[in-house]
Amino acid sequence: MGYIKKETFGLSHSGVPVAIYTLSDEVIRVRVMTMGGTIVSIEAPDREGHMDDVCLGFDSPQDYEKQTCFIGATVGRYANRIGGARFSLGGREYPLYPNDGKNHLHGGPGGFHTKIWEDCVDGDSLVLSYVSPDMEEGYPGNLSVSVRYTLKEGTLTLSYRAKSDKDTVVNLTNHAYFNLAWQKADTILNQHIRINADRFTRVKTGAIPTGELPAVAGTPFDLRQFTKIGAHIGNDDADLRVTGGYDHNFVLNGSGFREAARAYDPQSGRMLTVKTDLPGMQFYAGNNLDGSLTGKNGVRYIPHSGFCLETQFFPDTPNQPAFPSCILRAGDEFFTKTSYTFSAVNEI
Repeated sequence: MGYIKKETFGLSHSGVPVAIYTLSDEVIRVRVMTMGGTIVSIEAPDREGHMDDVCLGFDSPQDYEKQTCFIGATVGRYANRIGGARFSLGGREYPLYPNDGKNHLHGGPGGFHTKIWEDCVDGDSLVLSYVSPDMEEGYPGNLSVSVRYTLKEGTLTLSYRAKSDKDTVVNLTNHAYFNLAWQKADTILNQHIRINADRFTRVKTGAIPTGELPAVAGTPFDLRQFTKIGAHIGNDDADLRVTGGYDHNFVLNGSGFREAARAYDPQSGRMLTVKTDLPGMQFYAGNNLDGSLTGKNGVRYIPHSGFCLETQFFPDTPNQPAFPSCILRAGDEFFTKTSYTFSAVNEI
């Protein structure tokens, strides 16, 4: 039988209490804190049944506040980058904070990852909610947003809802960093990835999309079959050079709630399956982790210590009219869900 338990995790730098919830079922244990709607840990079994934490994270709320890698957080209002830190909607231009060079990233420095979310338990789910005031970080509309965390039979499902009183743009995701062999492997380069995408989003300097959606066939981005993450990450490829490794949006095949990706660690046998109803997913291989962050249990996070699978609308969609729309009209409800299923197998 599963359970949900609430505890005190600590205090923010400003002295605000931060709660942490443990969600448990017969397969995995997940911890989520109210600061940033952040996944702090996921303990999952290997093929021998041994439980290990497979997420990067930190030991206290204040450690999370010190880092700028968005580790484990719910990010918004707009996940990923908006080019030139501005967009137009309804004939008006909205300037945003440029926190990634000249561009805007993951909702800005005061984005959802920094907020203490309201918390409640609803049946078998944890629900975190936040009201983002009109023009917070430059975005129009009073936006009410919630994330429901539900754990059942080894699957963690995140259901996102939002409603605004003005037309606005919304793109929400979770920024967990996974390492399926954590405790046994410093990096994820020997782990395997499979992404259900025939195309990816080409980017220019600053990782801003050019608008092109080239085919993955014949490139290092052809991950339609299980491929070792480190196999081609260092290739002399123009698209990889821009970001120093994998940090690209993949145009997911199909529509509706379907499989986006699988990751597999041959050492432990752990398999992660990601499903979503969103059009894209950012595969980020932790290129910019540089050893300056010390995480749980005193572990330094070096390049490629973890990978992210960020389900999303495409980067810079507000400035790319050909991309699937991220506009939320006043009074309409935004809803999307993504699930993460953990299992153990002998081989793939």
